[in-house]
Amino acid sequence: MEYIDIKNGDKVFPGEYLYHKPSKDIVICGGISNNIVKAIYKGKIINDDVSKFKKIKLSRQEEKARRREKSCTSCKKR
Repeated sequence: MEYIDIKNGDKVFPGEYLYHKPSKDIVICGGISNNIVKAIYKGKIINDDVSKFKKIKLSRQEEKARRREKSCTSCKKR
């Protein structure tokens, strides 16, 4: 897993997981406007500057492992 700085031209989408530097934890993005990110952290909404967040980049192996864990097994039983 890699953390990438968010630049001015980068897109940040609602529902995307971001790394919050001050809390050293992963949060869910709720939206972005005027370089302020609204995110959910431990059930609370925080508003912070874009510079305090980083995007998360997974390797191909991590993506494949995540997909395998996430899928349900009900279709496999048929």
